[in-house]
Amino acid sequence: MSKDRVKMKNSMSLYMKRIAAGMSLASVVLLSGCGNDYKTYQDFEAPAQQASSLVPVDAYNTKEVKEYGNEGIRKDALGSAESEDGICKIITYPDYYDVTLDYENATPEQVGKAYADTILRAFPDFEQLMEPYIYENIRMAFNGSGYKPEAVETRMYHLYEALPEEYKEEINGFATQMSQGEKGFVENGKISYEEAVIIQMIPDALRPTACSALSLWGEKTKSGAPITLRSLEWSLGSDNQMGMVNAVTHMKKGEQSLTTFGILGLLDVISAVNDDGVFVAILDVGSSKNEPFVYENKKCYTFDIRYALEHYDNATEVGNYMVDNSGDYTWCHNLIITDEKHSYCAEDCVKEVADKGDGFSVLRDADTPLMEGLTWDSKDSLCVVNSFATKGNQDSFLGSEGNIVRFEKYNKWVKEQDKFSVKDVKDMITSEIANQYDVTTVHRVGGAQLIIVDYATGNVQVAFTGKDGLQDKPDFIDVGNYH
Repeated sequence: MSKDRVKMKNSMSLYMKRIAAGMSLASVVLLSGCGNDYKTYQDFEAPAQQASSLVPVDAYNTKEVKEYGNEGIRKDALGSAESEDGICKIITYPDYYDVTLDYENATPEQVGKAYADTILRAFPDFEQLMEPYIYENIRMAFNGSGYKPEAVETRMYHLYEALPEEYKEEINGFATQMSQGEKGFVENGKISYEEAVIIQMIPDALRPTACSALSLWGEKTKSGAPITLRSLEWSLGSDNQMGMVNAVTHMKKGEQSLTTFGILGLLDVISAVNDDGVFVAILDVGSSKNEPFVYENKKCYTFDIRYALEHYDNATEVGNYMVDNSGDYTWCHNLIITDEKHSYCAEDCVKEVADKGDGFSVLRDADTPLMEGLTWDSKDSLCVVNSFATKGNQDSFLGSEGNIVRFEKYNKWVKEQDKFSVKDVKDMITSEIANQYDVTTVHRVGGAQLIIVDYATGNVQVAFTGKDGLQDKPDFIDVGNYH
């Protein structure tokens, strides 16, 4: 075993001992998935007969009590809005917007226009809220420094031109209707055509995501049917703006129908399930060697996910499609992909990383050998964080406290419990104090949505982070059935 691997394994052990003791950890990086290079026990020589100075300070489990059940909560609607042609309908609930887009009776461009028009009917302040958020993401993508509008526009148009024609028509309709003649990247409280386009490809062009996921099935669930958990970590904005525009969007397209879980106005996929029960969600990975961002001759993986969900009815075909096209994407990433019979992680490696021999694409399942230093102790389960995990693949665990700790915590939780119900999954993921910076948690600062797909019933539940920010024990809202 290499020295780096020995150090990684010892580091994992130290992190777990600290967590078990409830130690306060300094300098934790929560959102980027990158931690400091902590020393391990092998770096020190302990004086003889000297007692440990590590003193527990607290348990870091939340003291808030909430009695969850297997069922989600239903809430009354606050209002609704509909386009004049009936193509788009938006129902406003306390926690999210429920959107229905009718592709069966309209062209893609008509759907895009109707969606933009209805958003402004349902939420008149959408532009004033969304435009500052767009620029927060742009500045983040350019390392917080000044940017040239033409640089943003260039990468946007390269990615836009690579989209299937129907998606381009849809986005064009949306952007034309939303912008009402506004052009360019200008911060003026209104959404321009270009700004309306760039919000459709934030993970592909700007990339502020970090997430985790867990799938349980067979002997690990009380029903025997799979349960998929997805924790979305997304830039909420400096004022939790995204907590005001949570959306569940039903794309009504006959046999190609699907439902996305994301943000009002988005037409791509952050998390989604089709009417065959194939669930896909994105998890950022990136390049461990900081490869430069390449957008020429690239395409949007978030729209490729949508395409796959529209055209395939099982997780295996969706996963293979994404892996086969992975070289053409802008960032390395993971995808949790599940259906009633299968659970996968698509480890999608971009061409630039693969060509240097630093990584490869693979559809990982529970039987895929893990890289040295990683341990997963429970069969009938699969865990995904912000690193590839297959043996020999690019390693973003080494030096990353966030990835190591979350993977090990999931391993511990799943190992400790014999079988899980949906209620048990809720209790597990909300067990820690989420809104703090002392230790790395799984449900943590930046958490935007917790999604649970119950394959025993077909029901989907979502805990949305709202305008008041992250809650330790959020409500899990019943958002419907994927059938």
